[in-house]
Amino acid sequence: MVPESPGCYIFRDANGTIIYVGKAKNLKKRVTSYFQKSDHDTKTTALISHIRSLDFMVTSNEVEALVLENSLIKENQPRYNIDLKDAKQYAYIELTDEEFPCIRIARRATAKGTFFGPFVSAAERDYVYSVVKKVFRLRTCSNLRRRACLRYHIHTCSAPCLGNVTAEEYGEQVKNAVLVLKGRGAELIRQLKDDMKVHSDSQDYEGAMMVRNQVNAIERLGQRQDMVRPLDTEEDIINYLIKDEKVYLMLFPVHSGTLANKKEYVFDYREDCIEEFLVQYYSLHEPPGELVVPEPVSGPMEEFLSGQKGRNVTVTIPQRGAKRRLLDLVRLNIETVFFGDEIKLHEVRDQLGLTELPRVIECFDISHLSGTSVVGSMVRFSDARPDKKNYRRFQIKTVEGVDDFLAIGEIVRRRYSRLKDEGSPMPDLVMVDGGKGQLHAAVKEIKKLDLSLPVIALAKREEEIYMVGHAHPVPIDRKERASLFLQEIRDEAHRFAITYHRLLRKKKSIKG
Repeated sequence: MVPESPGCYIFRDANGTIIYVGKAKNLKKRVTSYFQKSDHDTKTTALISHIRSLDFMVTSNEVEALVLENSLIKENQPRYNIDLKDAKQYAYIELTDEEFPCIRIARRATAKGTFFGPFVSAAERDYVYSVVKKVFRLRTCSNLRRRACLRYHIHTCSAPCLGNVTAEEYGEQVKNAVLVLKGRGAELIRQLKDDMKVHSDSQDYEGAMMVRNQVNAIERLGQRQDMVRPLDTEEDIINYLIKDEKVYLMLFPVHSGTLANKKEYVFDYREDCIEEFLVQYYSLHEPPGELVVPEPVSGPMEEFLSGQKGRNVTVTIPQRGAKRRLLDLVRLNIETVFFGDEIKLHEVRDQLGLTELPRVIECFDISHLSGTSVVGSMVRFSDARPDKKNYRRFQIKTVEGVDDFLAIGEIVRRRYSRLKDEGSPMPDLVMVDGGKGQLHAAVKEIKKLDLSLPVIALAKREEEIYMVGHAHPVPIDRKERASLFLQEIRDEAHRFAITYHRLLRKKKSIKG
């Protein structure tokens, strides 16, 4: 099941060839839109006709997804993506390799200097560049001309051209700038926040807003893109998770600085099985220059890897930085691909305080048009996936006019009185679309049947969750995984109700 997470989706044709790579803030909604809409343009319609399989890679945020998309397109050149051969690369900030380094914008990370980025947002890059060069008074000129420039006179450059700063003093400024460019600029941020308060206290709101933007730009440096690696990078990022005597392992290969794709493996757990995997895999594939793993490997394994490549293979176990974040990203993909459904169920149980895992969830919704053709729907999710053979539709029989409370009560009563009479298993959680009124209507009918079932209501506007015994909505943020999953179920019930409602109206119009 496609997750509701940021990331990239990959469409393949009947031969397994990648034909399109896209990015999304919400993978599930974006992928679903291809198959639910009917008014696509000609090219999209042709793309859909050739799709035979789907893969996806989750990322930590939308910006990361954008850069990963760029990387995957360059590596695979999919047929239905725009040809970007002549497009500009995302820009870097460069500190040149000189006695008095110059800070500048670089389109490609190919020179001898130190590069930071790439930056997807030009505005963000320019803010960071502007703040760093001013705060640390770094030169921006291409040559030391031995004469003062405007930046010296406005006190934003320390003027090594005039000999006003020693190489050691300038080097200290560069070192501090590097800390900020690596996303470790907490001290600078505190300074800027003090400046922002001064601007605000003096009612210089425009100045305060400018400083705020600078703070935001530096804080976002923590989201610098790890997806695009230095061009000379050859590394494999490997992480794994052990559960129920099984190993779930993923490998992200990075070649020539480009993340090509992910590889997934599942095998039985036993002692030394990870090193056994490495031996088998790298007997068939050339090892990279660097292997990034969560735990050390043995000395003989390092010798084996280096022997396969004919030169040293570095094995890295990062504790922080870009490589650690990539390891964490691989772990996130393992959890999402192999255990996404199980994680959602555990989070719903924990957030709602349920005693059992809600493996079977049933959700009810009411649909009507100006009080006519009032209908109800019920959808069932089993182990976090739609169980469509157990969907049910209801025509309201005992309620006159529009009364959502009574209508919800009727279909809940009909559903569970039937299950009770049949001796069929009850769901682990009952949901109704609505607020406190719908909740109490459902609970009332369930109590009349002498049943004890956990019941919640999910209100559309603010996505608030109501439970019996809680005076206020359950404190779950609408963007948390548990809430998003419950919203998904509620939306499916609503879709099913609307579909039934349209069907009945169509039949009436034909009869008329």
